[in-house]
Amino acid sequence: MNYNKKTVEDIDVSGKKVLVRCDFNVPLKDGVITDEKRIIGALPTIKYLVENGAAVILCSHLGRPHNVLDEKLSLDKKEKKKIEAMPAEEQEAAKAEMLAKAAKDVKKLSLAPVAARLSELLGKEVALAADVVGPDAKAKAAALKSGEVMLIENVRFHAAEEKNDPDFAKELASMADIYVNDAFGTAHRAHASTAGVAAYLPAVCGYLIQKEISVMGKALSDPARPFVAILGGAKVSDKIGVINNLIEKVDTLIIGGAMAYTFFRALGNSTGTSLCETDKIDMAKELMEKARANGVSFLIPVDNIIGRTYDENTTYMRIYSDAIPDGWMGLDIGPTTQELYTKTIEGAGTVVWNGPMGVSEWEHFAGGTRAVAKAVAECGGITIIGGGDSAAAVEQLGYADQMTHVSTGGGASLEFLEGLELPGIACLLDK
Repeated sequence: MNYNKKTVEDIDVSGKKVLVRCDFNVPLKDGVITDEKRIIGALPTIKYLVENGAAVILCSHLGRPHNVLDEKLSLDKKEKKKIEAMPAEEQEAAKAEMLAKAAKDVKKLSLAPVAARLSELLGKEVALAADVVGPDAKAKAAALKSGEVMLIENVRFHAAEEKNDPDFAKELASMADIYVNDAFGTAHRAHASTAGVAAYLPAVCGYLIQKEISVMGKALSDPARPFVAILGGAKVSDKIGVINNLIEKVDTLIIGGAMAYTFFRALGNSTGTSLCETDKIDMAKELMEKARANGVSFLIPVDNIIGRTYDENTTYMRIYSDAIPDGWMGLDIGPTTQELYTKTIEGAGTVVWNGPMGVSEWEHFAGGTRAVAKAVAECGGITIIGGGDSAAAVEQLGYADQMTHVSTGGGASLEFLEGLELPGIACLLDK
């Protein structure tokens, strides 16, 4: 796949209406944004467009409105039974009331808080349309002048968004002259606002996607060596494609997290009650063999912090990897492994990290993730954090500013590292 894509700087935006797909899927508590990093991340592209005379129409999803509706209706089984026991003439009104309650929960996923915060950050009003492709959005878009910014309502209020419905995509596109995708976190999804609109408008990327594909693309195609990849997390099955792809590119592959225990079993070691995908043991053997055949150093933990149960306050102790007793489970890499991994990372020219080393949200089992985060932060090479839990860890530990790049997309980063085509990027114009 060609990742050399045109950007906002490669197209004339002056006097044009520009539809920008952002990632404003921010956490909310009682209608208040609790983490605005994704909004801050979108500002460079928005400001460039405003300063260059574009009329900017922003769009994004927030949460999963249809899941909220379905969940609400499926959970209210008692309510449904009550309704079914009512006289027939009362049932319709009761059903309508239940649906209204569910709809109220969905409305909590409105982008209104995002529009308000954007207005403050940009120092100008960002009007929120009451709909997505309805009369209010279209009227506001038609009236929008150069240098002005508006936000249409949550695109996932329409089921057609996630179905990549061409009619819905065409309606979105009808409001603009140019499409800009700056939402890397959703670039692996072929939805109407991430890929579908590109069939009807000239499509380029914003600064966020430009950085993602340039930094990660270079790491995969022409890395400074030694190239070290660190993969953690719970399941080997989630990372098989990534491991397969990286084995052909890296010098060292470091494995941590619960996925390590499937490799232990592949070596014939006991894993106690540790999470282990027994149906992936043969695959684990194949991956280790492939690493050997490619001359790749394949590192798995030599010691572990194990616990009696999967609980934050469980009894725990350190044990070597070939001696995990029955009734105990691995919950983090041990101190000897931390030292081994740190020394390996120290001399790297390029490091890519995706996935924690243990149950990093629990203090007794966070040491491995902390040690790796520190080593990557202090490494003199190119350092790339592949989104998700790894990104959250380096942010929380205060190392984010020391990394070359912290990806904004968990699933998208994984698919990128796996070498898969990302629909939201494939649809953009090539340079």
